[in-house]
Amino acid sequence: MSSASPPSAAGPQRLQKLIAAAGICSRRRAEELLQAGRVQVNGHTAQLGDRADPNADTIHLDGQPLRAKAPALVLLLNKPAGVVSSCRDPEGRPTVLDLLPPELAQGQGLHPVGRLDAASRGALLLSNDGALTLRLTHPRYGHRKRYRVWVQGEPTTETLGRWRAGVPLDGRPSLPVELRRLGHGRGNTQLELVLREGRNRQIRRTAELLGHPVLDLQRTAIGAIDLGALPEGRWRRLDPREWEPQHPWP
Repeated sequence: MSSASPPSAAGPQRLQKLIAAAGICSRRRAEELLQAGRVQVNGHTAQLGDRADPNADTIHLDGQPLRAKAPALVLLLNKPAGVVSSCRDPEGRPTVLDLLPPELAQGQGLHPVGRLDAASRGALLLSNDGALTLRLTHPRYGHRKRYRVWVQGEPTTETLGRWRAGVPLDGRPSLPVELRRLGHGRGNTQLELVLREGRNRQIRRTAELLGHPVLDLQRTAIGAIDLGALPEGRWRRLDPREWEPQHPWP
């Protein structure tokens, strides 16, 4: 028996199911690993279609014991500008994982939930739970995200009306946007926007099309999770009650 094997209901189960349940990859990818001979059960190379009892058999992937899926973990990070919303960057730029302590950045399976472009700052979630990531990023859920934006110039009432109605991008309509003017100074304007979709660089591209390029963009809330007083470059662990399904987001 291996204490490192993931706990499960008694009895043999298909290996691809056990590998997926450990949070390593999808079942389809697990089937490919089996076909490639990378899975061993009790020291013998397993085949596609084999079964194992995780409470009685020793299961290894690439020589490493198959471990139980880590508990769901969600962090709220206040991302500074210049930091990339990815786990690694081929250009060598700092990533969001570089802002975490080593015990969280390594071995926890954390990844950004959605994106915030490198020039922007503010609220970004990190999670190790694929199902949660899907629920928080898939367009069908329509999660609201709030932004505070400085734009160049002073948009007219008509221009703001066009923005609220949704400006088409890439030949496709955009959803309506909640928008209000917060103030202005030195020929620039501060706005607050609430979006229900997350198209690539949507705010920056829309502002550019309307003739008022973005000078600064900060995401202040994701659904019901508010950045609050969290300092830039810092993070906090979210309580499950802040993101569990029984607490639906607006």
